[in-house]
Amino acid sequence: MSLRDNAIVAYAETKVMKKSDRDVWVLMGEILESLLDKTGFESKEIDGLVMSGLTGTGGASMFWAQSTADMLGLEVGFCEQVHTGGCSAAGAVARAAAAIDAGMCEVAVCMFADTHVREHNGRNDRNYRRDWTDPYGLLGPPGAFGLLQRGYDAKYGVDLRALGKLAVTQRNHAIMNENACEELRVPITIEDYLNSRMIADPIRLLDCVMLADGAAGLILTSQKRAKEKGIKKYVIPLGYAERTNFLGGEGLVDVTRSGHEVAAKKALATAGWNIKDVRSFHPYDDFLIALVIQLEAFGFCKPGEGMAFVRDTDLSYKGTLPLNTGGGQISAGQAACSSHNLIEAVRQLMGEAGQRQVKDTTNALVTGIGWINYGRNWGTSAALCLVPNQ
Repeated sequence: MSLRDNAIVAYAETKVMKKSDRDVWVLMGEILESLLDKTGFESKEIDGLVMSGLTGTGGASMFWAQSTADMLGLEVGFCEQVHTGGCSAAGAVARAAAAIDAGMCEVAVCMFADTHVREHNGRNDRNYRRDWTDPYGLLGPPGAFGLLQRGYDAKYGVDLRALGKLAVTQRNHAIMNENACEELRVPITIEDYLNSRMIADPIRLLDCVMLADGAAGLILTSQKRAKEKGIKKYVIPLGYAERTNFLGGEGLVDVTRSGHEVAAKKALATAGWNIKDVRSFHPYDDFLIALVIQLEAFGFCKPGEGMAFVRDTDLSYKGTLPLNTGGGQISAGQAACSSHNLIEAVRQLMGEAGQRQVKDTTNALVTGIGWINYGRNWGTSAALCLVPNQ
C-alpha cells in the first residue's frame, strides 16, 4: 500500500462568508451531507475523521475532533487533528491516506470548518505570538511578512507591479468563483493594488488575506473501495512531503528560503514529476510575496527571478501556468481552515470548475504554509501532488 493507492472521491464547499449566519457544526453537517450524497456512502461507513487544527473556532479545544465526531454522529476508528497551520489541509489528506493504508480506517472524512469571524473566542492560552513577538511590537502576520518582504527586497529587489499582477490575476479568478466571498468579488487593477493603504510597510491591504467563515471537506478511501462503490471519477494523491522548522538549528538564516526547497523535491520525486510537468499550481497565499518565494523554491524559476517569472508568465486559468484558479485565499477569503486551494485543485482535476476550468487537467500541485516564527521563514512547508484517475 502507498499514498497513491488512495482516492479523493468527493469534495464539498460552502460559500465563503465575511461572517457566517450559521453555527460551525451546522456548516459541517451541510458538508458531510453533500459528501455522502455525492458518493453514496452512508454515515455509518465513515470510520475516519481528520480535522484541521487551524481554526479560530476550535483551535483551543484539545477535543475538537472528538467533539465534532459526536456532533456529526460519527463512530470512527481513526480520529485526528492536524496542527501544522496552513499546511493542515494538505496534511490531512496525507494523514487520512496513511491511516487507510495502515488499516486504521477505510473511509475517511477530512473536515475543514471555521467560524472564527462569527465567534472568535480568543482562547490561546499559550500562544507563540503573545509570548514572543507581540511584546516587541510585531503584531501579527502582516508585520512578519513585512519583514520577509523587506528581506527579499534587500537581496533581490521587489517589483510592485509584478505583485499587482498576482493580485489582479487571483481577483479575476475569484470573480468567476461563485463560492468566493461576495465582498471580494470586485474587479481590481494594478493601480488599485499600488494605491491600496499600507498595513505594515511594505505590506499593502491588497497584499493581505482576509479572515472569513466557511467550511469544506473531502472523502478519501482506497481506489479499490471506490471502484467497488461504483465511483468512476476521483483524484489520486501521488506525492506528499512537509518540512517543519527549516534551518531551525542555525542562528542566522536567509529569510527568503523556506522548507519548500526540501518538501518540493521529495513530493515531486515521489510523484515522479519534474517541475516542468506541473499543469496547474495552487500555492498557499496569505500574502502575495509568499507566492513569489514559492515559485522560486519549487524551481519554476531561480532564486531572485520570481518577479520576472510573474511578469513574463500567463498565470490565468487559461494561461501556461494556471495559478490559484479559484481566487486563492487573498481574493476568495481565508476560510474553512485554509483549505480553499486544495478544494479548488480537486475541483479542477474533476473538470467541475465551470467558466474558469483549466484545459489541461493532467495534474495539480498544492502547497501549504504553516505558522509564522520570528527571524526566519514560515515554520512549516508542505507540497501535495494530485492527478485525476481519468
